[in-house]
Amino acid sequence: MLDEVMQWKAFEAEDGTIFDLSFLDAKKVTYTHSFAGKPDVSYDFWVTYSCHCFTKDYPHQSEAEQQALAYVSPKETRPFCQQRYILARQHLCQIVENLASAEYTITDAGYGSYITAKVLTDDGETVWYHVPFRVYRERKKYRLHVLSAYPAPERRGGGKIGFFKIAYNLRMGKPLPSNPHK
Repeated sequence: MLDEVMQWKAFEAEDGTIFDLSFLDAKKVTYTHSFAGKPDVSYDFWVTYSCHCFTKDYPHQSEAEQQALAYVSPKETRPFCQQRYILARQHLCQIVENLASAEYTITDAGYGSYITAKVLTDDGETVWYHVPFRVYRERKKYRLHVLSAYPAPERRGGGKIGFFKIAYNLRMGKPLPSNPHK
């Protein structure tokens, strides 16, 4: 059994609207590194997501608003955030399942985590969608845990780090790569 939430329960708003969160349930994702003239190398990761992908504490919210939006997870209770939910629903799983793609920039976010992605919103605006994640081994399985996911006005983090470099180092028991431009 993994140490994070395996199945997210839906959030029901006060008006009865149901926000399905099953798209963030734990799943196995296989990343395949192809080399010309060499056999493919596959990495199977168990991917889990934090409630921070769809919740947010806003300082301007009253206690009554926070209570009305309260999402109770096994580790904490936080106000449901529709903006984060919409971005996660539209982009998060696609980003995570394609981390090795050149379309996404993985950078060192510090504290042993990485961030990535630029996305297009419903309004046609391009925003940085920060997706901090951590990789590690647990019970002989490779784990990728998404710590949060949120829009930001600018890119953060250091130089680009290849996802397969992260996966390879994890497999080989080497230190995970950090900002190459420090």
